[in-house]
Amino acid sequence: MKKVLDIMQKRAKQLLGEGIVNRVIGWKTGEFGYDQTPAVFTSAAELSSLVYDSFSAPNLSKYLIEETKKEGKALVFLKPCDTYSFNQLIKEHRIDREKVFVIGVECSGKVDINSLKSRGAVGVIGVEDNGEKVIAHTLYGDMEFAKDDVLLEKCRSCKGKQHMVFDELIIVNPVKEEKNDRFIGVDALDAMTPDERFEFWRGQLLKCIRCNACRNVCPACSCIKCVFDNQNSGVASKASPDTFEEQMYHVIRAFHVAGRCTDCGECTRVCPQDIPLHLLNRKLIKDMNAFYGEYQAGTDTDSRAPLTNYTKEDVEPNVISDKGGDK
Repeated sequence: MKKVLDIMQKRAKQLLGEGIVNRVIGWKTGEFGYDQTPAVFTSAAELSSLVYDSFSAPNLSKYLIEETKKEGKALVFLKPCDTYSFNQLIKEHRIDREKVFVIGVECSGKVDINSLKSRGAVGVIGVEDNGEKVIAHTLYGDMEFAKDDVLLEKCRSCKGKQHMVFDELIIVNPVKEEKNDRFIGVDALDAMTPDERFEFWRGQLLKCIRCNACRNVCPACSCIKCVFDNQNSGVASKASPDTFEEQMYHVIRAFHVAGRCTDCGECTRVCPQDIPLHLLNRKLIKDMNAFYGEYQAGTDTDSRAPLTNYTKEDVEPNVISDKGGDK
């Protein structure tokens, strides 16, 4: 992956030097070596801090909402999954496409630090990733893992290695396409009784501390003013005073992004309580596929989503389908 990074840095410096872009959006190392965080670079000197490795998981597309309001043009590095969110934001007029230079970068899946820790890798200072094996370098020695065992959840259900949009591509090691069933977890929940399903979600959502990390990182949550920040709404508290509000916050958010969620998995990745929030979004995606036909948000910038495209063939609200569940 170092070769990819070298090319990224060289090309970014070239585009900055030629004045084609005046800033670069990528990743830099955070507080820890595994804590890669989004960053804006404005000079060739700053680009020495640009990183791209097995921990560069954050989706950079949402940061373009604010960056494209500024003067000049921004270069952004996008992984294949990020490009779906980018397209969706273009479709919703949240991003000015003319003010972005997109370089697509290859991705073979990102490593989950929590999975490493749960398998005994304490004090991780870095990893080596050869596509099949991950060697975690720790303060106490090296540990080797099968990469499939330590992937981020979002990468276990990768939609594909093709970029939906780009101006240039940086592909050094082409990654083999694999078909993933992202609805396995949803199917398991559908197989539960209503009472079992309710208890599952009750147990998960009780853990919520209302940090708003899921909302803040979500590309589909791009409202200038969120209802949950409205002091007059009665739901603006950080910690929910009752179980009803805990459930309402996440269910309303899931319905808000229905038909627009690209299933980037960022909500689950950033949750400090490890709540599998992606399952709520995937349930709605699965149901819409069953009721309206296959649809993937973010594959283009002009198609209409099922919930914004009325046809006479649309199912009625009282229809129950054995394919998707209750309407």
